[in-house]
Amino acid sequence: QVQLVESGGGLVQPGGSLRLSCAASGSIASIYTMGWYRQAPGKQRDMVATITSGGTTHYADSVNGRFTISRDNAKKSVYLQMNSLKTEDTAVYVCNAIIRTMQLSTNDYWGQGTQVTVSS
Repeated sequence: QVQLVESGGGLVQPGGSLRLSCAASGSIASIYTMGWYRQAPGKQRDMVATITSGGTTHYADSVNGRFTISRDNAKKSVYLQMNSLKTEDTAVYVCNAIIRTMQLSTNDYWGQGTQVTVSS
């Protein structure tokens, strides 16, 4: 009923920038917290950034000051502006959203992920 689709990943050199987008669609009544997570091969998925419906943001220490999360409620989208990218930022970036559906159930949804590779 609900889907999250990411876009914007790719290959970038260290120090470069990328902007990730995630759009939610389906039988949506409300979107609460949205966020970005990442997972590198052989590593645990961890939180990168989250943003509440009220605009409160949280960042992992490793990206704080370099990444900015934002959302557009009208577009049911969340974005991640990534600047000053480092090789250790290489991972699959996955969109997450807590969504109340039109059927009145609230669930945690995940996208399929988009690959970000930082390499010279």
